Amino acid sequence: MPVFKIFRGLYPRRQSYRQRLAAFPTEGLDLERPVRIHWNRHQVPFIEAETDRDLAYTLGLVHMHLRGAQVALFRMLFSGRLAEMLGPAACDVDHFLRILDYGRAAAAIEATLPPETRAWIEAFVAGLNTYQQRAPALPPELGLLGVPSDPFTLRDIIAGARVGGTDFTWLTQFSLLKHRHEPGFARLWRRMMAIGGVPMPAVSDGDSDPDAAVRTALLAAARSGSNAFAVSPQRSATASALIANDPHLTLSLPNLWLIVGVRSPTYHLAGFMICGLPVFAIGRNPDLAWGGTNLRAASSDLYDVAGLPPEQIRSEEVTIRARGWGPVRRTVRTTPLGPVISDAKLLKAGPGGPVALRWAGHEATDEFTAFLKAAVARTPEAFRAAWATYGVSGQNMLFADRSGNIGQVLAVAAPRRQPFATDSPILDGADPQTHWQGFDTVLDLPWVLNPPEGIIASANNKPVGDNGRIGFTYAPRDRVGRIESLLAAKPRLGIDDLSAIQTDVVAPGAGALARRLAALIRSGPAGSVPESLITVIERWDGSYSADSVGAAAFEILLYHLVARLHGRTSAEGLPDALGQWSMLDGFLIPDLEALAEAERTDLIHQAAAAAIIDWHRHPNWGEMHRLRLGHVLARLPIVGKRFLIGDFPSGGSRQTPMKMSHGLVRDRHSVVFGSMARHISDLADPDANWFVLLGGQDGWLGSKQFADQVPLWRERRYIRVPLRPETVEREFTTKMVLRPAAIGR
Repeated sequence: MPVFKIFRGLYPRRQSYRQRLAAFPTEGLDLERPVRIHWNRHQVPFIEAETDRDLAYTLGLVHMHLRGAQVALFRMLFSGRLAEMLGPAACDVDHFLRILDYGRAAAAIEATLPPETRAWIEAFVAGLNTYQQRAPALPPELGLLGVPSDPFTLRDIIAGARVGGTDFTWLTQFSLLKHRHEPGFARLWRRMMAIGGVPMPAVSDGDSDPDAAVRTALLAAARSGSNAFAVSPQRSATASALIANDPHLTLSLPNLWLIVGVRSPTYHLAGFMICGLPVFAIGRNPDLAWGGTNLRAASSDLYDVAGLPPEQIRSEEVTIRARGWGPVRRTVRTTPLGPVISDAKLLKAGPGGPVALRWAGHEATDEFTAFLKAAVARTPEAFRAAWATYGVSGQNMLFADRSGNIGQVLAVAAPRRQPFATDSPILDGADPQTHWQGFDTVLDLPWVLNPPEGIIASANNKPVGDNGRIGFTYAPRDRVGRIESLLAAKPRLGIDDLSAIQTDVVAPGAGALARRLAALIRSGPAGSVPESLITVIERWDGSYSADSVGAAAFEILLYHLVARLHGRTSAEGLPDALGQWSMLDGFLIPDLEALAEAERTDLIHQAAAAAIIDWHRHPNWGEMHRLRLGHVLARLPIVGKRFLIGDFPSGGSRQTPMKMSHGLVRDRHSVVFGSMARHISDLADPDANWFVLLGGQDGWLGSKQFADQVPLWRERRYIRVPLRPETVEREFTTKMVLRPAAIGR
């Protein structure tokens, strides 16, 4: 690789707002009519196109302009080509991704797309390729990593969308697979089924392990968290419906989302788009606004396929090319029940029969058409019907409309199956009774419309209408319960109230558990635990503000209690599930109470003695709980520090409305998963739409808009994206005209 490419990647030049927009191609484009783009000072575009095809094409240009490197890197990820950038250390990761095969259903999906959907995606792809061909320079990190500039294809977009459909249950199933032969596995699985917790791997921004990076990527791909809530007119200070949504995903830069506004003959809306995908996932048109949270639907099952006839297990050799290394050959096995994932070294599945993954994402469902129809829906009925072709990943879609309706639909292709197994996630593939018998879609499932209380909230909790077969990894009610209590606290709610809920960092359940722990400690011999620690914990109200002393003491004590409860002095190496809130809340006190008094007293004394030492080093929550923001290249060894943006004290926790997730912690750690974008709309006014990203619009290293929204996000401020043309004209002050080849200058 030329030295100048490495230098450019490590030392990117600063780029001003004007310099960045000057790189955007404007002449001789594959357009039918001229297109206008209005840009605001945060490089948020509002596109006005005279044809729908031109709008899709321009969106492709915009995505490549703002996030070209991110789009290219995502393609390397879902194609299983990370070793081409990172070398042989990533070969196991690539093998795992080749086994998953996100593009497995691409040909079938492509063949069944409605003509108008196919035309839309093809125009978007044409825009991606035009920008890549015409750009004066490629993003510096692509040169550093040696990423090829291959043309994008329709199949790339379909496969990329399937990454966004990653099944949330994998985080549970895959993390526990390596423990399947250990004593107590059935008990652990029964507990997981009982409380629905999901392991969140604790990966720091400085972790350069490719395995850890992929675990973090799966968190992002699964659209894993989110809050959404809607308010009816009778509860609204503006006498119109309100809606708020804040996705929870991996916290890295660039952000996964883009803020975009558009207007064409068919489409008129503003919202969040996932970079590299041609649809709006969250947004608002003049008549209806919507947001979503992950349904945590179990769209997958694991099967022991050792009992299948040998001829049903097919093998294929794949070649993985590794940077600075020769080609590596690996085997990928598939069965009628899906690929054999236990062959992936990354999962460390251990001894036992081959385990296959049946995933609804390997079926030919059509999420593109669903999102496109939702974007133009004007009524609750039309919005619900829009999701009829939707498959993965399952979403709770909340909406509010201009007529004052609020509602919730379940967008998913839910397998019809037997009740979930309670002793093991691995089913017998040779037993036909364990196989799926078709799917239920949104039209088969109940929905909520205009509940009498005038509010709807979703925070990945179990939804109304689950028949016991949709999912089993629902979030506990702590987060949604806190949101509902805040929504109920005032007779009339305004925009500021919704914003305050999005940034709330109180977890009443944690405060309650702290008091139970303090009472249990006090029931033992006096003096076994320092009074200062007991007093702080029993007086703590569950606030995870950055300056909270109680939060730090509580979490540090939890760490040492759980470690010793499982016979260790450190929680390192324990299953991630043991550090999840639902597991702690459901089982910590009963497990401690089940011990003999002397054993319990000794365990608590040892834990408290260790906790006091750590607490003195980290006296408040923000000192140990850090928002360490950096470009994805910050994971690189040695040079990674060059790509860090900031290291801030952070409020929030696993179960607070402003989610800032973590596992068992005793020391300074980085939040890698949580609240990373916010949206609020007031249906009283087409211009009343506010968005903000934890990061910035522009993914170009060195751009002034790379992380310019971080202060807004931290200070609870937003960017308005209006829909009225005259407001857009006035507030989005930089104008750009794109011209077709036939018109030229």
